[in-house]
Amino acid sequence: MTERSSPLTGTRILDLTRVLAGPWCTQTLADLGAEVIKIERPGAGDDTRGWGPPYLRDAEGRETSEAAYYLSTNRNKSSVTLDIATPEGAAAVRELVKQCDVLVENFKVGGLARYGLDYASVRELNPRLIYCSITGFGQTGPYAKRPGYDFMIQGMGGLMSITGERDGLPGAGPQKAGVAVTDLFTGMYATVGILAALQERQRSGLGQHIDLALLDTHVAMLANQNLNYMTSGVAPQRAGNAHQNVVPYQVFQAADGHLIVAVGNDSQFRAYAAAIGRPELGTDPDYATNRARITNRVALIEILTGIMREGKRDDWLARLESVGVPCGPINTLDQVFADPQVKAREIWRTVPHPTAGTAPTTANPIRFSETPVQYRKAPPLLGADTQDVLSRVLGWDDARIQALMASQQGGTSSDA
Repeated sequence: MTERSSPLTGTRILDLTRVLAGPWCTQTLADLGAEVIKIERPGAGDDTRGWGPPYLRDAEGRETSEAAYYLSTNRNKSSVTLDIATPEGAAAVRELVKQCDVLVENFKVGGLARYGLDYASVRELNPRLIYCSITGFGQTGPYAKRPGYDFMIQGMGGLMSITGERDGLPGAGPQKAGVAVTDLFTGMYATVGILAALQERQRSGLGQHIDLALLDTHVAMLANQNLNYMTSGVAPQRAGNAHQNVVPYQVFQAADGHLIVAVGNDSQFRAYAAAIGRPELGTDPDYATNRARITNRVALIEILTGIMREGKRDDWLARLESVGVPCGPINTLDQVFADPQVKAREIWRTVPHPTAGTAPTTANPIRFSETPVQYRKAPPLLGADTQDVLSRVLGWDDARIQALMASQQGGTSSDA
């Protein structure tokens, strides 16, 4: 038997992205076995290298130059420093284009044209190239030229109108998510699009341009909430920790903390009612079906809230788990990584790091039976792979590489 290679072994990605959405996409592709060449500004690199504290610390507790934010999105990549604002730097990137399968970028619309790195230009160099552009608003439309950032898109795209406590209650008002969900979802949609384009190229032999917008992604990911509006004409409102379409599916306060109860169907509700000592609620016509529970939400939740406050959190969790009612605690991150299930799944990993010794990383959640994700490299130091990539991929000798490096005059910048 022969060992099977990672799914994307032999695929080379040219990464012209920074911050989160683009690097999240290219890190996922790297985890799947692709070679990812990250092009960074000389002397500065990806903006997130400096987005600290916290910074990675070495064995003696001293801070390194790598911010935790940067470490979260750049493992398994190579870092090449080239200033595309110089003719020599742009020319070197164009040479790399010829040797790559995919280019991912998150510059402003039209921002790479001045360097001959827009899709229309590079497709002439490599007709098989899959070119993925990630922007705030896409390549077309009245907002196409605007910069776009996750926080503002969470507001524009509707998420903050349905996230947060209900109006009229303490703490009510718009609330963003605790992580940049729009960037992360866009990075994952970009990954899916690239994989699909690679599959299509197997048939056609040709590449194509993928146009991904944060706003498009954000609206799409609202899923059932979109359809709640589209089918009723009524815009959903904030419901706090409750669910718009399922009851009871929310946070309850116990005598010593909080827990989540997520009743997904009527049989689970009957089990829940019995477990809390009120089996008659499970057969009461006002509460026996999810439709009835939504109609009578206020009265039911008032009853349940009073009952749940009488017991301790962990006692409720044990009782509900024993009868198959979905439930769980609200953990802080230290509790998350101490959880026995999280430990068993080895979600906290470490990889060797050239200055800190080791660096922590969060495991990729994709679990292959035969071609597992390989944690090959820590996120690279700035420019660590420039010599290797230019020599190995382009076949340049040391003199030519040194001449190119001498021509670089610092970085360029552009908003995503």
